[in-house]
Amino acid sequence: MNNVFLIGNGESRKDFDLEQLRPHGRIYGCNALYRDFTPDVLCAVDYGISHEIYQSGYTKENETWLRSWTKLPKMMFETTVFGNVSEKEVNDFEKYDVIKQNKDQKQNAKEFVYHGSSLKGVVGVLRKGENKDPEVVKKEINHKSAFVSWIYENDKSHCLTEIMPNNKDRGWACGATAGYIACKKEQPKSVFLIGHDLNSTNHKLNNIYKDTPHYGIADKAPIPSVNWITQWAHVFTENPLVKFYKVNKLGVKGNNFVDVEISEWAGIQNLIYIDYPKMLDILG
Repeated sequence: MNNVFLIGNGESRKDFDLEQLRPHGRIYGCNALYRDFTPDVLCAVDYGISHEIYQSGYTKENETWLRSWTKLPKMMFETTVFGNVSEKEVNDFEKYDVIKQNKDQKQNAKEFVYHGSSLKGVVGVLRKGENKDPEVVKKEINHKSAFVSWIYENDKSHCLTEIMPNNKDRGWACGATAGYIACKKEQPKSVFLIGHDLNSTNHKLNNIYKDTPHYGIADKAPIPSVNWITQWAHVFTENPLVKFYKVNKLGVKGNNFVDVEISEWAGIQNLIYIDYPKMLDILG
């Protein structure tokens, strides 16, 4: 047995029990999958969900790979995050919850990770909002929130550059990034892509976690898949000895944009399209 299962968050996997995969190989997941299921390895590339994952305590026990996850010494916190911001403005940041952080860990931590837009912009909004309703000000600064995660000792979080060639992040989306890591670490013979729908069946956002924090609105148009398709093609062709199975709910028999062959992948010899019953049959 040398299988890897790469779990995306497309709605095609909604009714499939992921637990039945555990006896058959290593499971790699993306982003908010951790809310419902614990894969062997979790990957995230967007800062908001990365900090959500970390601050939940998930990485204390579970291997996780995150983008730009640079751990800085605690002594650098004030200059890195606040710069020349005044004490009053620092207090305002606390008041309006500008910085999303796991404060309970701050006292014990020796390191932190910081992501976010410049706090100078937040300062400007706060100054303009001095005579406004606090809720109005809070709404205006909402999109400018910064993230600080105080690091737990001996946690299992890793920066993507640790495993990338020449320590350089390829900048891929989460799905293909997880695929790259899995092939690098596991050296699998077979890889099954589950829930990597790429497109939508109804011209609206296709994601199990839509309408939740760090995800899009359900009624919005689907995210264009061109970059995902290109990145996955690199994963397939860079691992010619691995057999990749694209698992669709209806194989390639669906009258929709999900259960079909991807034209850009035509001619890739180590890619096979199957449905869920066929996958379970292969796994025995």
